[in-house]
Amino acid sequence: MPIPPEHNGDGGRPGADRPHTVSVVVPIYRGEHTIGALVAELHRMTQPSISPGGAAYVIDEIVLVHDHGPDRSDVVLQELAQTYDEVRVIWLSRNYGQDAATIAGMSAARADWIVTMDEDGQHDPGAIGAFLDAALTERADLVYSKPSNTRPHGFLRNITSRGAKIVLATVFAFPDSTRFESYRLIRGDIGRQLAGVASNGVYLDVALTWVVGTVAQVPVALRAEGREESGYNYRRLFSLFWKMVLCSGTRGLRVVSLLGVTLALIGVALAAVFAFEALTRDNWAPEGWTSLMVVLLLVSGAILFSLGLIAEYLGVALHVLVGKPLYLTVDSPTPRPAAARELSSTVASRGNDRVEH
Repeated sequence: MPIPPEHNGDGGRPGADRPHTVSVVVPIYRGEHTIGALVAELHRMTQPSISPGGAAYVIDEIVLVHDHGPDRSDVVLQELAQTYDEVRVIWLSRNYGQDAATIAGMSAARADWIVTMDEDGQHDPGAIGAFLDAALTERADLVYSKPSNTRPHGFLRNITSRGAKIVLATVFAFPDSTRFESYRLIRGDIGRQLAGVASNGVYLDVALTWVVGTVAQVPVALRAEGREESGYNYRRLFSLFWKMVLCSGTRGLRVVSLLGVTLALIGVALAAVFAFEALTRDNWAPEGWTSLMVVLLLVSGAILFSLGLIAEYLGVALHVLVGKPLYLTVDSPTPRPAAARELSSTVASRGNDRVEH
């Protein structure tokens, strides 16, 4: 549904002359069984609402970005676009990943504010009003959710996710990483401009730190996912972690430099110890093969790690230089056989039933 002129920035000041408008962007990878319920919840907020702090706002559009998952999400999205006027679907040409899909949706969003959230139902749309209050009260252009309960994942995934953020905050000197969440509110003009200049290899939250000054957080209770398995395995999670490392600037290269300095100091210390022992003890000599092998393994491992990290940085730069796109959109999803295109009448009812219960 096109946003009326009074909502697109030409009809007065948001919050004063008209309600704040919100575009909700949802990347879809495995959302066949969950996205219907989320859209049904968001649909109820397409009428003007009042936030807990008294700000008037309205969800003007729901931008669903199809990221070529392995299920029949494309069929469900087509049905949702026919059922709800506010739903717009962005079709990516292949699977590009959550960040790229989110950025594609941000570039197409047209409202005053952009809210990004997951497809699996763990993010409660009812927190959008509190996000807006935090943005207005703290004059923040970016607001993150801050989970107030344990994430609805397994213990191992929770501990590795938390550990990865701690590593980024300490080893790579990137403290902002501890508050990164996929449920966020971004000022619309900032989100659109950032999406327009984002290049291949960018990590959305890192890129936001480049252009946003004040950042706020709002406590949000995470709900149970609406599907049995998460859309992320450990390989994909590590890939996201490594992408964040490379996108955080030259901090990774500083770690390489620190590693080199540390090994050099260890070498100087060992040389001093050996020289002292040789001068003060008769017929003394250090252990030969054992110490030599340990030093060789340590130094060669550090060299290979350093070369590998530098090569990763060069790879990111190469993708930018040759013009590899972050994402590419198409006019429609990949065609399916006629039988597969027929939607079961229970698709929409699944979403409504979940909301009612």
